[in-house]
Amino acid sequence: MTRHSNAPAGHRRHGPTPARTGLIAAILVLPALVFAQPAPAASGDWPAFGRDASNTHHSPLAQIDRSNVARLRPAWIFQTGTTGYFQAEPVVVDGVMYVSTTGNHVAALEAKSGRVLWTYTHKARTEKIFGPPSNRGVAVSGGLVFEATMDGRVIALDAKTGRLVWDREAVRPEEGETETASALAAHLGDKPVQGSSRLGFKMPPLVAEGLVIVGVTGAGYGLHVEDEKGGLDGGAVVGIEGGYGRRGWLAAYDAKTGEERWRWYVTKAEGWEGGFAETTPDGLPLHRDIAAEKAAAPRYPEAWKVGGGSLWMTPAYDPELGLIYLGTGNPAPQNFGLTRPGDNLYTMSLVALDLRSGELRWHYQQVPHEQWGYDVASPPFLLDYPTKDGPVKAVAQASKLGWIYVHDRADGRLLGKSAPLIAHKNLFVPPSPEGTVVSPGPLGAVSWHPVAYDAASGLAFAQVRHGAATYTVKTVPAAGGRGEIRYTETGEARGEPSFSTLTAVDLAHGGAVAWAQKAGSRLSGGTLATAGGLVFSGEEDGHLDAHDARTGALLWRFQCGAGIGGPPITFTVEGRQYVAVAAGGASFTKASGFGTGDALVVFALPE
Repeated sequence: MTRHSNAPAGHRRHGPTPARTGLIAAILVLPALVFAQPAPAASGDWPAFGRDASNTHHSPLAQIDRSNVARLRPAWIFQTGTTGYFQAEPVVVDGVMYVSTTGNHVAALEAKSGRVLWTYTHKARTEKIFGPPSNRGVAVSGGLVFEATMDGRVIALDAKTGRLVWDREAVRPEEGETETASALAAHLGDKPVQGSSRLGFKMPPLVAEGLVIVGVTGAGYGLHVEDEKGGLDGGAVVGIEGGYGRRGWLAAYDAKTGEERWRWYVTKAEGWEGGFAETTPDGLPLHRDIAAEKAAAPRYPEAWKVGGGSLWMTPAYDPELGLIYLGTGNPAPQNFGLTRPGDNLYTMSLVALDLRSGELRWHYQQVPHEQWGYDVASPPFLLDYPTKDGPVKAVAQASKLGWIYVHDRADGRLLGKSAPLIAHKNLFVPPSPEGTVVSPGPLGAVSWHPVAYDAASGLAFAQVRHGAATYTVKTVPAAGGRGEIRYTETGEARGEPSFSTLTAVDLAHGGAVAWAQKAGSRLSGGTLATAGGLVFSGEEDGHLDAHDARTGALLWRFQCGAGIGGPPITFTVEGRQYVAVAAGGASFTKASGFGTGDALVVFALPE
């Protein structure tokens, strides 16, 4: 095993000695600067988020399998030198691994050894960002490495050298601060507060047809209040009544120049009220006071301008239809519906957009007029879905609500819905002054973590959180010329069960739960499935686990030293299969007593 420690300290190219020149030249052979639709992934590479544009997080590699996974050992470790919330999914192209780190730094590594080829150090233009400075990965295409940053920029680096090729400022995160938010933060006193409606990027970009596609987070997420343990999960997410929020959007940039080609806004300028639905599209009651909403509507005709709708993860792409599929987040103000009457289109939806124009083709709103933080966050994935009339080209999404929804890719009609993955409690009952306990809470059933799908077996593998939250409406009295402030505090429901399961869902047979294995700590980062009959899944206590895909049996685990924050991947170099994962801590580890780290850990079978 080799270990490499590198704290990025400015853009750095590691020049080869004469003896190394040929090796590095061989490693760094990349495609010419030509952008087209994504090509099928070479079997040994992991060239994009999810491995390819279908977002299935499945690999055909089978050298590591059920029979030998117990022998898996660390092959090399790369330490970034930047500690905290390391959530990136690495990308591997032609023997080179590219990985982004906390703070949006980027490194190119020799994939078989971890030797550093170059590093890029990101210099943020503002410290006012949304949440922790985490990043979930880069994209590589046409000899360039693309990253979307927390300080609102989209950048392209030369894949051979790490040189900055272009840098597009897409948004200023500090724009849109409100006096109400500042007043509430002051009212909360000595409780540390972080996060607000500040736009930036977390998702790995999608590159397709010469376009780099990314969407913003932080559009009305609210304030985070730390608990007595110094973490956020046991504390509160605070949603503020009134005009607090931003307008979420997804944009496409020219891959060669960085010029913006189109932008699609999540909140609908005309008609964002929708039809004032009394139920979800699949018939679940929403417990809305529609009469009160309609009475309030004349007072809030421009609520859509600050209407929220963050975009958390990379879209899936169907090149034959020319459509991309993405999930949208909660409307703003979070947890307060009366100041945003109506269905709040197109928040809380699975959406299909035309790749070339950004025009909306269809949407499916999982929760009209949402008030609980159930963002459509986990990345959609593509599959062929069996129906009585034969297979249908479909797109699926594992929701915070606790179901996997399956839709026709062309028109969005609901083809199927899995069995429930959790036990529900008071679903869609609104927040109240006395406190309303609802399951699931805002962290989901399935949050942003990717779901792996194995087309051969029809099984989808999801990290599922079981737990409830208490939603309590509170009031800050008027003072000093400021009016009354109402806000909703959301915290973990005391006395309710709280645990995680790795759950296999049989989408080939009606969406039944095939098996579920309870984890020792909260699962995080997402799943990886392989043709070797394995499912890899990380825990926030630092364990990376390998399960038998047929039965769920735990076959191997390794303590990586810090919580698993990003999705595991697998790849081959020179005929040897590797598994890699970021171990830097998950977003809410402080509250659970697990620290952060800076290690990218890469495993292989002994030679």
